[in-house]
Amino acid sequence: MILYNCHILKNKENKWEKYIELTKRKYFDVTKEGVALVDFWAPWCGPCRMLAPVIEELAEDFEGKARKVCKVNTDEVQDLAVEFGIRSIPTLLFFKNGELVEQMVGAQSKQALTDKLNSLL
Repeated sequence: MILYNCHILKNKENKWEKYIELTKRKYFDVTKEGVALVDFWAPWCGPCRMLAPVIEELAEDFEGKARKVCKVNTDEVQDLAVEFGIRSIPTLLFFKNGELVEQMVGAQSKQALTDKLNSLL
């Protein structure tokens, strides 16, 4: 089993946040099996900040399951964003067994993201 650095912080409500912070090197191992949601974001992006609590809730909801919730800071991991042709953020990519199967651009509801993840199982 390969373990990845999880971003674990306390937010304003003093709740723990968990998600996988992806780099180009980790990307293949994380997405090659099962279903993964990858959020391309940046700290200065307003819609990304609005979506952040939803991503954190999904990471918590799906913790320990076969699904992975990941984030890619496009300011820090530009090569991965370029590889996937990310032109707008937030962009959400859904992978199944290493293949890109869906893409959503813009802030999405938690229900829409949960439904998409469940449909890929």
